[in-house]
Amino acid sequence: MYYRILPEEEGRKTPVIKNILYAMKLAYKADKRYLIWRIIGETSAIIFNQFILGVLFLKVLLSVIEKNADFKDYLQTLFLFVIVALVNEIIAVYGDYTSLVGSKRTYKTINNMIFEKAANADISCFENPEFYDKYQRAALILTNGYLDMFLWDLSQCIGSFISLIFVVGVVTTIDYRYLIFLLPVILVFIIEIIKSKVVYKRDLSMTKNNRVKSYVQRTVFLKDFSKDMRTSNIFSVLMKRFDRAINDNIRILRSYGIKLFLFSMVSSFFSELLPIAGTYALAGYQFAVAGTLGISGFSVVLSSINSVRQSTLNMAWVFSDLSQMALYFQNLRDFFDYENTVISGKRVAGEFESIEFKNVSFRYPSAEKYSLKNVNLKINKGETIAIVGINGAGKTTFVKLLLRFYDVTDGEILYNGINIKEYNLESLRSRFATVFQDCKTFALSVNENVICRECDEQDKKAAEKALLQSGVFDKIQSLPNKADTVLTREFDDKGAGLSGGEAQKTAVARMFARDFDIAVLDEPSSALDPIAEYKMYENLIRATKNKTVVYISHRLSSAVLSDIIYVLGNGTVLETGSHNELMKAGGEYNKMFSLQASSYKSKEGYNA
Repeated sequence: MYYRILPEEEGRKTPVIKNILYAMKLAYKADKRYLIWRIIGETSAIIFNQFILGVLFLKVLLSVIEKNADFKDYLQTLFLFVIVALVNEIIAVYGDYTSLVGSKRTYKTINNMIFEKAANADISCFENPEFYDKYQRAALILTNGYLDMFLWDLSQCIGSFISLIFVVGVVTTIDYRYLIFLLPVILVFIIEIIKSKVVYKRDLSMTKNNRVKSYVQRTVFLKDFSKDMRTSNIFSVLMKRFDRAINDNIRILRSYGIKLFLFSMVSSFFSELLPIAGTYALAGYQFAVAGTLGISGFSVVLSSINSVRQSTLNMAWVFSDLSQMALYFQNLRDFFDYENTVISGKRVAGEFESIEFKNVSFRYPSAEKYSLKNVNLKINKGETIAIVGINGAGKTTFVKLLLRFYDVTDGEILYNGINIKEYNLESLRSRFATVFQDCKTFALSVNENVICRECDEQDKKAAEKALLQSGVFDKIQSLPNKADTVLTREFDDKGAGLSGGEAQKTAVARMFARDFDIAVLDEPSSALDPIAEYKMYENLIRATKNKTVVYISHRLSSAVLSDIIYVLGNGTVLETGSHNELMKAGGEYNKMFSLQASSYKSKEGYNA
């Protein structure tokens, strides 16, 4: 069985049965006891309620009464029923307990799988809205409880099928003609499956709107955006986007409403009206007119047909849900099956000697224009390099290629003379210490933010030294728990927040705490004032003595300290040389430096 789904995925078919088996395999892998006992518990309850209680016990009891059996036979029958009911209850209680524990374990396992996949995905994925849609749809399996719903539906389907077989057997022994009135119920399966396809398309068409809603809901509560919202009109803009997303969802729901209503009405007609009316008419005729059906047979037929109808209808509904769940599990499969385009090599990166860009050009996947074009430069061990240029010159792209977040479009990058594609990614990146302009602190202690793991006493001493070097130690000492303070108040009343400059210094401390060959600093002082910037560079020079340092900046204070400066513009290398050489050349660098120098002088005059 297959479904053709989204317009953007037109031409692709989704195997429903295969995805149901995939979901079962996933649940079994996460916690097989949870899967098995969930099925056993639900199946036992359905068979007991729909067959044993509703049909079998009634048939046996009425047979005992009709045969004028003594009270002892009645008690034996009742006692047997109590034993069966007790066994069913024990299974139900144990199944509930196993499910309670197993569901948490299963969710943890699958959640970890999703997190691990996301953490190892290409950086390009996080700049791609389509990937975010797939990620969100995959996460729906957990956040919307689809896994629990899937297992419940699966158990209901299995239990209802077994119960249906038993009940049909009983009805057939009375009069096989009653089965004729159950044939229309088969159409319910087809109708509900088609309906599930429509529901899935409806829900999927709301994915983008739901992502917008989620973004606004998240943004409103984040501290990072609180000041801007209170000092500008941006909140009203966000609310308009939020309202628009909701209104678009309402329009989508309305557009599908009539179609789904008609499906439900037709399904009810074939699942309830025809079976009940036909069965009651024939049973009434045989009992009241023809006299071919006794009281016990009449009662059992009506009870059995109702049970058959309920089982069949339940199977149709849950199979419809299973089909829909299978489509959502296809999203999870798509997410897990995503293959990185940046593939790790096998070679272990040795001690850094040089890195060279040879005729490197790069264009982002969705872009028409090249961000870098025919770039040639070489960085040797022990050199201090500055990559400078105005915003949009290609500096950030250079860093992404250097750390192999992306692979070049043309040309090659050589590490120690060998293409970086041949190196193991982890070993290659471990040679670098990086500080990014948009560096982040995490909701962990200061020590953990610096060392990047749970810290012992030796780690804490290393963190202290790094904090001193980055110039943020005094601030950290003023916090409630000093370097053990958690950098948020969201989870800890004694937590603390840092200013932009303090957070940037903490990120720099993260670099100081590492053993590295080459330091890459992407706008490391963007949030610092000139004095703090100067002190930070002084500490960097001392800490990176005999190390290789690459400064990426549009502020040229770092360039003066560098051995070689590469000036980028429009994705190409415009100039190369030392500070003095480039100033004498009177080119682009001279203009940029002179402009920034005059800006600093004017600020000093104003402050004076």
